[in-house]
Amino acid sequence: MKFTDRSIRSIKPSEERFEVWEDNGRGFGLRVSPKGRKTWVFLYRFGGKSRRMTFGEYPTISLAEARMKHGAAWQDLGKGVDPGLTKLSAAAAERKAPTIKQLVAEFIEKGLKAKGNRTWPEYKRSLEKDVVMVWGERKAKEIKKRDVVLLLEGIVERGSPNQSMQVFKQIRRMFNFAVERDILEFTPCAQVKPLVKENNKDRYLTAEEIKVFWDNLPLCGMTDAMRRALLLVLVTGQRPGEVIGAHSAEIDGEWWTIPAGRSKNKREHRVYLTPLARGLFQNLGQGYLFPSPRLTKEGGVRPIEVNAMAHALRPAFKNNPFTEVCDLPLKPFTPHDLRRTAATHLAVMGYADEIIGAVLNHTRPGVTAIYNRHRYAKEIQVALGAWEKTLLAITSQPSDKS
Repeated sequence: MKFTDRSIRSIKPSEERFEVWEDNGRGFGLRVSPKGRKTWVFLYRFGGKSRRMTFGEYPTISLAEARMKHGAAWQDLGKGVDPGLTKLSAAAAERKAPTIKQLVAEFIEKGLKAKGNRTWPEYKRSLEKDVVMVWGERKAKEIKKRDVVLLLEGIVERGSPNQSMQVFKQIRRMFNFAVERDILEFTPCAQVKPLVKENNKDRYLTAEEIKVFWDNLPLCGMTDAMRRALLLVLVTGQRPGEVIGAHSAEIDGEWWTIPAGRSKNKREHRVYLTPLARGLFQNLGQGYLFPSPRLTKEGGVRPIEVNAMAHALRPAFKNNPFTEVCDLPLKPFTPHDLRRTAATHLAVMGYADEIIGAVLNHTRPGVTAIYNRHRYAKEIQVALGAWEKTLLAITSQPSDKS
């Protein structure tokens, strides 16, 4: 019998299952059940034993597709390979192939947390929200360049262009991790370009804006601890994550020592605490000075996540539904912009880049940095003391009532 769609449709079921073979001598046939289900089969011999494998049901698997599968199996057989074992191995590999949800989890644990990357909570939140929710159960190997583009377009279209940029950076890093670990052969992010331009990170507050921020922060709908944390970023010039993770054991009188394990450049950093800074730290208790209401899995205390600062600040730039005015009538800024504000005003005050870098705990480039172990403790104390005087002068000015 020569298989055609017409001849296949003409095959009627009987009370018992039977098989129909094509007259080509290669074991290509159809198995017909009493209920009329027709399944493609391949009967062959390997290692002196008769074996058979299936290719799926007709018409879900068309005649043309079945012929291709049969042809590939016949080629394997000619090479001395059991096509049935090849199929089983492929099926097992497919079952084990990680989904995007699984890849995200592995990337967070082995690509970020295991390497001491402190931004992993932000990666986890962002990837789970914008990637797992869309691609979660899809196999990672199925994601194509077009999928990446559509994902990013969807984020832009909902009005979050900056988040689109961040997600692109994160999934690009995740897929590169998958290639490095031989989870994937290639990354679908190759040759994909960001859909939006990244905003230049040059936002800082002028003296007038600092005054508005200082006067209006008590009106903002956030906890007192969060207000103190934001002010400490401005007063000390330190990173939001280092401020929010502060521990009472790090405070010793006029000095705050940020351990190497918490600093971005993995170097211990000593910060001089002016009277204003000490006032913001005091009465915050023992242990973590900005504790999260959520405990760890073991029931321990942990600090508030750094992204909580941005979340608390963001609503202040929108109109309050009760007063119909915004709590902070300023161009929006982020907690990190408060750190940039301190650095910018120190520069305006005449401090050299090297001293500002010491205050901010920036890594100095070049060979000089390796041999120059001077920690600038006195210079940091003088600079932050001068910055406090400038801040107090700015914030003590009468408010503009016009």
